[in-house]
Amino acid sequence: MVEVSRAVFSTSFLPRCLPNPSGHQLAAGSLRPRTAIRCSLSAAAPSGSREVPWGCEIESLESAEGLQQWLSDSGLPPQKMSIQRVDVGERGLVALKNIRKGEKLLFVPPSLVITADSEWGCKEAGDVLRRYSVPDWPLLATYLISEASLMNSSRWNRYISALPRQPYSLLYWTRSELDTYLVASHIRKRAIERITDVTGTYNDLRARIFSKHPTLFPEEVYNMETFLWSFGILFSRLVRLPSMDGKVALVPWADMLNHNSEVETFLDYDKSSQGIVFITDKAYQPGEQVFISYGKKSNGELLLSYGFVPKEGTNPNDSVDLLLSLKKSDKCYKEKLLALQKYGLSSPQRFPLQITGWPLEMMAYAYLVVSPPDMISKFDEMAAAASDSNKFKTELKYPDLEEQTLQFILDSCESSISKYSKFLEGGTPLDPITANVKQANRKLLLKQLALDLCTSEQRILFRTQYILRRRLRDMRSGELRALTILNGFRKLFK
Repeated sequence: MVEVSRAVFSTSFLPRCLPNPSGHQLAAGSLRPRTAIRCSLSAAAPSGSREVPWGCEIESLESAEGLQQWLSDSGLPPQKMSIQRVDVGERGLVALKNIRKGEKLLFVPPSLVITADSEWGCKEAGDVLRRYSVPDWPLLATYLISEASLMNSSRWNRYISALPRQPYSLLYWTRSELDTYLVASHIRKRAIERITDVTGTYNDLRARIFSKHPTLFPEEVYNMETFLWSFGILFSRLVRLPSMDGKVALVPWADMLNHNSEVETFLDYDKSSQGIVFITDKAYQPGEQVFISYGKKSNGELLLSYGFVPKEGTNPNDSVDLLLSLKKSDKCYKEKLLALQKYGLSSPQRFPLQITGWPLEMMAYAYLVVSPPDMISKFDEMAAAASDSNKFKTELKYPDLEEQTLQFILDSCESSISKYSKFLEGGTPLDPITANVKQANRKLLLKQLALDLCTSEQRILFRTQYILRRRLRDMRSGELRALTILNGFRKLFK
């Protein structure tokens, strides 16, 4: 599955919580390939939902081999990789021959790439959506459903048959599952927002377009279940191709590549070979799985779109959001809130923590929270430094406020840790035992994913707690030493 984060979204049709497009690739590292636990497609779908009638079980090699043969017959040149069952990702691309570092692979021609300009099997449906100027994401989501419903009549039948019937995504978690298993993680809120946005997108399309053309868009084909499927595919497989004028695209074959934090290579159109390629940043031996980067994403973001959590400590881009809030009892609460809103901030506000530290913007926000009324003239400066408009990353320094500021961040951090501890230590009971073995297995898998995510996020919080406590201890011991010296001078001059 290839990276979704390179697409830019700016329309009301689209989810507000899509990944930030700024991260193009992962930093190089010396970490081993991660192991991941995914929610198997053999598990039952969430209660109340129906499986779509197309696609396959994720571990199906038969459909993957059919895809490979169809691609070859359709113009895909001979490859140095083949689709095989792998330890990381169920199915993946494995080297058939020695692959050198810096070598170009794939060469998928544009004719085998799905974009918003692709020809519709049902031309009338495509014409209707274009008349309404539907943006790329909902257009592609509808296109996938349309082509899937045509079955053998669609030129993309082999590709769609090889797609997972239930995409890896938090879109397929029920609200109860999100509330139960992700109660401590900020990803829960983003997952709810994403589900809400996909639901809103479908309802908008149904009201504005589908209901007016029922013969072209019958509800038995174009419904909430099929849109969850198509958006799940897009979230986990859509890629932006900079050299094709920034087009977002589905790239069959390339989207069989799995993610590894060690690599930083990504897909793009190569004008010289006239195909979609990626350039390896390491050598591979025959039998080794070949990886690509899905972008600089935290474990939570990887679970949100792709449905897996890397092994703890293997993702150098992992982060956890820390929630900071103004105190409503603050005499300057209204003034501080107005200063924040001026720069697009709110109370509460989330800031990303990493093992390596925290952003300057978070420190500026915390300064504002603890600042006394006599610093009201500095509120605007602090709010500006806490926002994304802080382009020069100016670090504010208020020595008189530093101890109080660090203590405020520590208190917020420990409050967050307690939520994770309650989930991880107290455990979360499963639903009463059911005769449905698949459903029971699904619950176990979801819980394991949540445990892995919360463990990795709590690890970052513990590291932040340790740093903050040490700084405060050093600061306070330094103040004590200075006070002792001062008292010594006083006694000397008495």
